[in-house]
Amino acid sequence: MERRLAAILAADVVGYTRLMGADETGTLHRVTALRSEIIEPLIARHHGRVVKLMGDGLLVEFASVVDAVTCAVEWQDGVIGHEAGYEPDGRIRFRIGINLGDIIVDGDDIHGDGVNIAARLEPLAPPDGLCLSDDAWRQVRGKLDLPWTEMGPQRLKNITEPVTTYSLTRSAVAPRASKAAAKPSVAVLPFVNLSHDPEQEYFSDGITEDLITELSRFRELTVVSRSSSFVFKGQAVPVAEAANKLGVRYIVEGSIQKAGNRVRITAQLIDGRSDTHIWAERYDRDMEDIFEVQDDVVRRVASTLVGRLEHERQERAKRKSKSELRAYDLYLRAREHFFAWSPEENRKAAELLDSAIAIEPGYAAALALLSEARFRNWINGWSENPESDLADASSLAARAVEFDESDSRTHTALAMVCLFDGEPDKARHHFETALRLNPNDTRVLVYYSRHAVFNGQPQRAVELGDRAQQLNPFGKYNWNLGIAKFVDRRYDEAIDLLHNLRDPTAMVLALLAASLAMAGRDAEARATAARFMERSAETPMMRGLRDSDDWRNFFAVRWPFRDPAETEHLMQALRKAGIPV
Repeated sequence: MERRLAAILAADVVGYTRLMGADETGTLHRVTALRSEIIEPLIARHHGRVVKLMGDGLLVEFASVVDAVTCAVEWQDGVIGHEAGYEPDGRIRFRIGINLGDIIVDGDDIHGDGVNIAARLEPLAPPDGLCLSDDAWRQVRGKLDLPWTEMGPQRLKNITEPVTTYSLTRSAVAPRASKAAAKPSVAVLPFVNLSHDPEQEYFSDGITEDLITELSRFRELTVVSRSSSFVFKGQAVPVAEAANKLGVRYIVEGSIQKAGNRVRITAQLIDGRSDTHIWAERYDRDMEDIFEVQDDVVRRVASTLVGRLEHERQERAKRKSKSELRAYDLYLRAREHFFAWSPEENRKAAELLDSAIAIEPGYAAALALLSEARFRNWINGWSENPESDLADASSLAARAVEFDESDSRTHTALAMVCLFDGEPDKARHHFETALRLNPNDTRVLVYYSRHAVFNGQPQRAVELGDRAQQLNPFGKYNWNLGIAKFVDRRYDEAIDLLHNLRDPTAMVLALLAASLAMAGRDAEARATAARFMERSAETPMMRGLRDSDDWRNFFAVRWPFRDPAETEHLMQALRKAGIPV
């Protein structure tokens, strides 16, 4: 087992239970925003590695104590700046402990007294401050001009010898400007459909989602994901309350009324803290001008929040072809069917996307979504022509990236195909690219977690899934987290997650049966396996599977583990449940 010397940083939110009790959703979103926009970028910039997220805290490893302390100081500066607009009792504040010590490396995790001392130092730190062990302090003494206070020897739980400690309170140091802390945060609430026609709901939802996507392209903004914003769909929630629950400063809201070839769109930008209107506009246009209106709303909101933006960035926000309005309408309709998640709905989505692409062959978003529909057909066993569907998914995703390499959706589609087509390194590249393009995209995080599962990093998969859940507490990621828990041999946790899925697919039932079998719940495992076999008899690709080799190959290509031992672990669990692999 590997040992090495490392600087360990342990951090925790002060009074997290109290903050969650006062406003659970708002606190989750604010902590998530702090992690994704301030803390994690700083850790990466200072060459650190997040070992684990622990609800309200983090454990981070650095090779250098100077890097660790510099990161911690900038971290506290950024958080203080971000939270300055909140009431003092409601502010998120961190305590941080740092130690230099010997650690034991166990896969992605670390153990030993070096880690334990950092964790014990953290509660001794003042709010918004740091606490260092003497070993760590000696490494930064004379190198960083900071006013340390010696706290003397401290008795730490389960540590034999007292540890001399040093503290630093950030209020004693003039905070430095933080770019991350200065980034305005914004949520786009679902635009209200005033057309008195439920059939037009897809149109207002589609416009809202496109505004979120386009605003997310501006790196100067922190934009809440679509899934989180849409929790408020159909609810008459005060703007200040929505802003607080979503953890943002600004809210964009509006309405859409479509009649024949005319559309009226109203949009307004509101400061969630003061509940004051910053900007409002109404557009009465022909449908052929819809993209011009959309682009104008994006530009007005972005420029109001972050100042004048370069002309070329405004141009990059214009993604839709004005001349192909019909293709866009088909794409919006297809998206509604795609997210319904069933073989029939997936088929309808594919048909609409085929029509959209026939009108506009270079429509990157439609190509990416059609790639996902074909891929979904293949991986769930819904396809009558599996080889053709997988090949189509690959070529469609490649075309999507070719037509628009600045759209996270195109890279996500290609990454998924690469992962299951024997190109995990290429998949990782496109997942990372997608996250750089849109850090707010929870779907990228969820899909990327599968990559981690199949490449021997179950803990990393859980972290990615948890991060997606934190970004969108209203999202449902049980399937992906269930895979990660199963591979990590946490069978009971996998079972709890998978049991909560409504109308499970055959693949979900197979994983649930495998988890139950490995947890020793044999009767439940066999009953679930029987349900799987019944469901598989209704699924085109599974109906033709005759013997154990057929079944084994079917599962192996859909669970492409890099390590053969993990493939055998899956097969053993399936066999134990009664599935003939």
